[in-house]
Amino acid sequence: MKVVYSCYGGAHSSQVAAAIHLGRFPGHRPPTAEELLSLPRFDRVSDDHQGIAEFVGTDEDGHEVYVLGRGPAAEAVERAFRSGYRIAGGDDRQLLFVNALQTVNLPMRVGGYLSRRLGWVAVGRPLVVFGTRRAFPALVQLVEETRRKLREGASGP
Repeated sequence: MKVVYSCYGGAHSSQVAAAIHLGRFPGHRPPTAEELLSLPRFDRVSDDHQGIAEFVGTDEDGHEVYVLGRGPAAEAVERAFRSGYRIAGGDDRQLLFVNALQTVNLPMRVGGYLSRRLGWVAVGRPLVVFGTRRAFPALVQLVEETRRKLREGASGP
């Protein structure tokens, strides 16, 4: 199974969810700012990266984990991704899309906008780090739900 954590830009919530899934962050406490910023693409993805699935790693059960920024056309991007996967000979029932955008809070939205859209990294990045640390319990819960679905063999749209 291929797990695709997605959010608007692919720079924050999906990056952290993938890191949690792969055991790079402990689930019992929010990561420090330094730990978040140690993720290679956290708050470093540009708009031209939207629609491109990035392989992040393989979990202990052999599931490949990806991150995808879907932009404003989330459903269309997912459909196109599934369609392209089928055209390439894959079975799209082996794709599990996980919407990490549902965990994003106001500080993450504002900080991400300031940092990624306006380029005001010095202002936006601390705000998005603050928001991500606050959203961490919801991200852990999202990953736990995803792991449950994987155990149950969930697939498809």
